Amino acid sequence: MSLVAPASAVGFKEWSFVCDSLVQGVQTMILRKGGIHEGRGGFEWKHKAFFLFPTWFHTQGEKLRWVPENAQRSFPPEEERTSVDIDGFATLEQVWKVTDWAKMEALAPLHIWNEDIVKERFVYDDDSCLNIALVRAWKLPQRWSFPYSKSYGGCRSWVNLPAEGLDLLANATPALTDEAWAETAGKLHSILDAA
Repeated sequence: MSLVAPASAVGFKEWSFVCDSLVQGVQTMILRKGGIHEGRGGFEWKHKAFFLFPTWFHTQGEKLRWVPENAQRSFPPEEERTSVDIDGFATLEQVWKVTDWAKMEALAPLHIWNEDIVKERFVYDDDSCLNIALVRAWKLPQRWSFPYSKSYGGCRSWVNLPAEGLDLLANATPALTDEAWAETAGKLHSILDAA
């Protein structure tokens, strides 16, 4: 399977260890409630293809059931960040809005978040739900590094990135084989498509 580059370089902000899990083929889904600056309608999957923009959250390892080997345990404050290092890209394959907690429990073997974090996001406001995205992750041929900009900060999910990153997509490789990805995707569909 080959990757078709989008017209513009957009980054999706996610915890760095979650980005690692996607690029390393540990999971194929993203859970999203929304950020403070998502607007009146809340979070939306605005893009079908995006770079995985790692965010630094110093206690993220405590909130996950998996962390990468040799994971950086110390993250400087966001205001001291000087660069961005991106290893992966993802394509959005399917989205569900899940309002049934039993389905969220059934998904537990397929992701790395601790149950208490999932539940906290699920019941965050009056609308108990989570947006679940099935994504296909791709590993860039080399790490893409560029200077950090203040425009990348804040509680927003989407950020515009330098266009030169698009050149890396020609040689990106899938995080999982077609067969392995299809197997995992099938498990998500069997849980989330059920009435």
